[in-house]
Amino acid sequence: MQQRKLGNSSLEVSALGLGCMGMSFSYPPFPDKQDMIALIRAAFERGITFFDTAEVYGPFTNEELVGEAVAPFRGQVVIATKFGIKIGPDGKQLGQDSRPEHIKQVADASLKRLRTDVIDLFYQHRVDVNVPIEDVAGAVKDLIRQGKVKHFGLSEAGVKTIRRAHAVLPVTALQSEYSLWFRRPEAEVLPTLEELGIGFVPFSPLGKGFLTGKIDEKTTFDGSDFRNVVPRFTPENRKENQVLVDLLNRIARRKRATPAQIALAWLLAQKPWIVPIPGTTKLNRLEENIGAVGVELTSDDLREIDDAASKITVAGARYPEELERRTGL
Repeated sequence: MQQRKLGNSSLEVSALGLGCMGMSFSYPPFPDKQDMIALIRAAFERGITFFDTAEVYGPFTNEELVGEAVAPFRGQVVIATKFGIKIGPDGKQLGQDSRPEHIKQVADASLKRLRTDVIDLFYQHRVDVNVPIEDVAGAVKDLIRQGKVKHFGLSEAGVKTIRRAHAVLPVTALQSEYSLWFRRPEAEVLPTLEELGIGFVPFSPLGKGFLTGKIDEKTTFDGSDFRNVVPRFTPENRKENQVLVDLLNRIARRKRATPAQIALAWLLAQKPWIVPIPGTTKLNRLEENIGAVGVELTSDDLREIDDAASKITVAGARYPEELERRTGL
């Protein structure tokens, strides 16, 4: 597996990471825990050294899963987790909470669940409009001084927040959605990250599964699957957005690859400091995703994809309105 550095930092990870959220959050029905421990270990055996989790995934159960899975080789992998969401006694999310005292409580609790003495990359999960980002960065700086955290990250933050945070404590990575069907980061975020030497970790690099070509307008999801409330996933919009999958299929046939591999290879080709974190619960999908690292897209291929994609307007918003309001601040 190729290695990449996240921006100007010393944090080196596999070119593809593994997003673990779907193993216990957002995309039910959830598989058996032991099966997911085996999958995480299989990912490591195949060269993946970057695992993404968060306290709210479950809540709490995803960190416990990742901690148990990587325990035998903890020193050889990078664990990223997140803070900044208030969780009620019933496990429900109660909005943002990035007060410094809360960040420190979350860090201590996450360390225990992850069975480790240090968090490699600690992201603010969403920008908290009630807490100055300077205070957030200051709290993480304290955790770094104490040896509990190595690197600071942001998720779904806008360029003003990124700059303000980076002035207090270097930001190692930004995690935000980015793929061929959500390209908003290209306008302002990617140039800012390049200027400041910050790595980029795209989540949902396969469009929440849509870019694999395995979902169409007839696909039905589990009743509590997050995609049921995503405007982009209404049957009408799925039918209209099939044109993007058709484009990927066309390139994939030529490259003897799959649509998912082309979508991931396209992301990897954008910048050397981009590390996508596709999630899966299936070994065959894991191996398919890893295969994307070996797919070489020429400059002509990339130009063809960009030219065709520029003529496609993706139908439907990526989030319901109330969730979209929390992003890009």
